[in-house]
Amino acid sequence: MAIAVITGVSAHAEAEIAAVLGAANGVDLVRRCADLAEVLAVAAAGRAEVALVSADLPGLDLSSVRELRDQGVRVIGVFADESQERTLREWGVSWLIGDRAAQDELLEQVHAAATTDVPRVAALPEEDAGSPAPNEQDEDGKVIVVWGTGGAPGRSVLAANLAVEFAAAGEPTMLIDADTYGACQAQLFGVLDEAPGVAAATRLAEAGRLDTVSLAGLAPMVGERLRILTGLPRPDRWPEVRSAALQSVLETSKRMHRWTIVDIAAPTDLDEELSFDTVAPQRNMATRAVLDNADEVLVVAAGDPIGIGRLVRAIDEVKELTVARSTVVVTKVRASAAGRNPRQEIEHALQRFAGVEPVLIPDDRDALDAALLAGRALAETAPSSPAAAAIRALAHERMGLAQGRPARRGRGLRKRAG
Repeated sequence: MAIAVITGVSAHAEAEIAAVLGAANGVDLVRRCADLAEVLAVAAAGRAEVALVSADLPGLDLSSVRELRDQGVRVIGVFADESQERTLREWGVSWLIGDRAAQDELLEQVHAAATTDVPRVAALPEEDAGSPAPNEQDEDGKVIVVWGTGGAPGRSVLAANLAVEFAAAGEPTMLIDADTYGACQAQLFGVLDEAPGVAAATRLAEAGRLDTVSLAGLAPMVGERLRILTGLPRPDRWPEVRSAALQSVLETSKRMHRWTIVDIAAPTDLDEELSFDTVAPQRNMATRAVLDNADEVLVVAAGDPIGIGRLVRAIDEVKELTVARSTVVVTKVRASAAGRNPRQEIEHALQRFAGVEPVLIPDDRDALDAALLAGRALAETAPSSPAAAAIRALAHERMGLAQGRPARRGRGLRKRAG
């Protein structure tokens, strides 16, 4: 059976490549596409097994390459120079060939791609020796996602203070604000967010130009071993954060840091009408992409009757969204909202209705307000507060530090003026 092939190739090479494919035995040149939209449409119709696309095809980016692969199409990248080749590699294109390659080489790539069960991801070139590489581990770092119920249970505050604890223990850490509804990590750290880091990082990823050097340049240091990638200043800019590009940001951060902590929004539902259009972006795909790439998820809810009710439903929901291990965290635990013995009441309710044992963080409004006003973490403004102690215990447990081993305090956070 002939291999169904489509092309989306630059004009200077298109005619020669089409002539070779059109005359080859065992190859059916289904369509010579004029633009990216036509390439994606033919692929979505299930009419292509292999697509040859040029790196400079207008509109081609990381998301469109991922979309072709999701349709089951093997992608062969056609490049004219070393820069284009690197861009295609950054996009994870499975097969690469020069636009002046010999006929035999072109057909060999087509047949190899069509007969491969799992598309091969091209290896990235080694990065410059001067690239930031603070992750001293032999393996990639881990992604911890802070998610939870709606209603402001304190996801962002927990993510920020966890990141500080990881960094204070000597672990290279990145905090990413991927909340597309109400990003606030910049405010928590007193960082101006005129140029949101996460938007710039995803743009570079889409263009195939994101590496550890460029990511480090977008994520300022706010502590000795802590970087922050600030979020969107306005929720209407959510289309800038595409899921495939955000996944690339996570992968790059894992190469740089032992821990990547991601603060995300609560909503995960998708628009059913848009689900039939694979090109249209979806509001909550960023959240779902982060959950899908998590190593551990902290499911956060407030310690009151409404929060606990929402949490029971969220515990079921997270099992459908990710295979990562999850830890339930209940914040704002106080007697006025949960009864005379709030710890016992909350633990009993969650054991009965959800079969989980939560981590409880006591309400400590005065300490949290002082930290927010100063643009600093609890570890600096109120290190002995009950909330700080509970967060520190959670962080140490996740890092596997020996019990009783004190965290090494660095220079702390620096309040930034710009």
